[in-house]
Amino acid sequence: MEKNKIVTITKKVGDNMVEFYIKYKAVHDLPVNNLPKFYSFGVPTYTNLGDQAVSLAQKKYIEHEFPEYQFIEILEDDNDEAIEIVKRVIKSGDIVSFVGGGNMGSLYTDHEEARRKVFSTFVDNLTISFPQSIHFEDNEHGKAEEKLSQEAYAKNSHLFLVARDAQSYHRMQTTFENKVLFTPDMVLYMKPVEHNVKKESTLIVLRHDSEKVVKQETVDAIKKLLSKNKSVAETDTVLDTVERITPVNREKLFKDELELFAKQEIIVTDRWHAMVFSVLTGTPCLLFGNSYGKGKHAYFDWLEHINWVSYTDEDDFERIQSQINKLKRVETHKYDIKDDFNQLRHIIQLNSNKYGF
Repeated sequence: MEKNKIVTITKKVGDNMVEFYIKYKAVHDLPVNNLPKFYSFGVPTYTNLGDQAVSLAQKKYIEHEFPEYQFIEILEDDNDEAIEIVKRVIKSGDIVSFVGGGNMGSLYTDHEEARRKVFSTFVDNLTISFPQSIHFEDNEHGKAEEKLSQEAYAKNSHLFLVARDAQSYHRMQTTFENKVLFTPDMVLYMKPVEHNVKKESTLIVLRHDSEKVVKQETVDAIKKLLSKNKSVAETDTVLDTVERITPVNREKLFKDELELFAKQEIIVTDRWHAMVFSVLTGTPCLLFGNSYGKGKHAYFDWLEHINWVSYTDEDDFERIQSQINKLKRVETHKYDIKDDFNQLRHIIQLNSNKYGF
């Protein structure tokens, strides 16, 4: 087979063609060559920079750790059509994956339905569900969704689920029959970034969805405290300045967000990835919880040893104030959690060795 030959197998979906992203370029035709493929399904186009950073980190991880694979990203919009296309060309040594971050479970059923389709389709290939949390609600809806996922996941004996916190690790093990790995959130694979910028303000980064649990009176008291010394801005990791994010504009927006975080004296947030961005930029950060504890558990699993970030469940303002003042005084230090990705690295390496890549 010719190395650079292109096979035209896409089909029209309304007025659009399915897009596959290789490097940072969108193509409508999958390349046919001798390279093993690493298919990444479920890549988001919505404007949550936390989830976008997860996709970017996965790409960098595979391209850096396993350059023998040709990494191909598939947008969530094209999931169903892309499944049919990939089915026609996939080879035994290729790897299928579904994007991490977000939440496996009943809170976001569109994502869970897409995940089921991918896992139950490519049952003969190594399949990886990249690191994420899990939460099936304890009600009729949650139990019904859980059963559907159990049935779909059980069809794939080559499926590895990867949990990014200990609570999710335990829940995945007790919910599914599939193998479960324990690995940090993929964004923590990214290298720290130094910014020589002035700490000109403070930033409050809070959710505006059903996961929010921080009381407004607590937020108001924190604003009053922080505004004594610096200007206080409020934002979210969900951008309202763009309508759609793809692998073409994703990295620039991510770098812009890190620069924003680097300019802050302190970050107060209930967004897990806002804390991760603070880790990457060496910015003091206080993290509050969400409705099912994903940030709390991931913090204590991976970040408790990093002294410029901290977690709290407090609603006693004096204790919150003490934590904030302490964080402002700490100095950054080196950290390295690359070895915590070894479980993930091992299963991919086994696949490479098995097929002689």
